Amino acid sequence: MATIPNKFPAVLLIIIGLFLGLAVTILLFLMMQLAGVRQQPLPVLGEIAPFTLTNQDGRVTTLADLTNHVWVADIIFTRCAGPCPVMTGQMKSVQDALPPASAARLVTLTTDPDFDTPPVLKRYGGHYGADFNRWMFLTGAKGEIAALAAGSLKLSAIPVQPADQKNAADLFIHATLFVVVDQQARLRGIFETEGEGVEWSQVRPRLVETVRQLEHGP
Repeated sequence: MATIPNKFPAVLLIIIGLFLGLAVTILLFLMMQLAGVRQQPLPVLGEIAPFTLTNQDGRVTTLADLTNHVWVADIIFTRCAGPCPVMTGQMKSVQDALPPASAARLVTLTTDPDFDTPPVLKRYGGHYGADFNRWMFLTGAKGEIAALAAGSLKLSAIPVQPADQKNAADLFIHATLFVVVDQQARLRGIFETEGEGVEWSQVRPRLVETVRQLEHGP
C-alpha cells in the first residue's frame, strides 16, 4: 500500500512561525506607537515669574536655585487637617519614584506663613521623610507666596473667613494639584491628586514620566 508523506508537522511549524512573526511585528509596532506618544512635546502652559522666598533651613531661595532643574510643586499648610497630609504623602511617593540620577526637585509652598516658619516646615518635612537635598519647603511674605502660587503655578489658595471655619485648622481652601515646571521655568504639566475619578496610583506614573520626558527631551 502506498504511504502518504507525513507533511503535517512541517506545515504546522510554518503556520506557527507565521503567527509568531506576525505577533512580533504587531508588538514592535505598538512599542513604536507608544514611544511616539511619549515623545510628543509637552505644552507650555505659562512662565514662572522670579520670586524670593525662604526654605526650611532659613535660607533665601529664588527662582535661580531651580534653574536647570525640572521641579514638581504643590501648596499646603502644616495645620491642615484636610487634604494636606495626603498630598504630602503623595509628594513623598514622587520623591521615592524618582531615579537616584534624576536632578528633579520638589517644592512645597505654604499658604500659612504666619505659622509655618522655617523650623515648623523643617519638622513637618522631616515627619514625612523628605530628602531636603531634593525637596524644599518654602515660606515668606504672603504677597510673594501668592504671586508664585496663584500667579505663576496656578495653585490657588483662599483664606476661609472666621465665621465660616468649621474648626481651628479650617484656614484655607487651596488647590490639590501637583504642577511640573521645566528647566527654563515654564509650566509644563498640571495633575489633580484627588477628586472623583482620580486614582493616585494612575496619576503618579504619568507625573513621573512627565518629569523624565522633560529631563531628556523637549
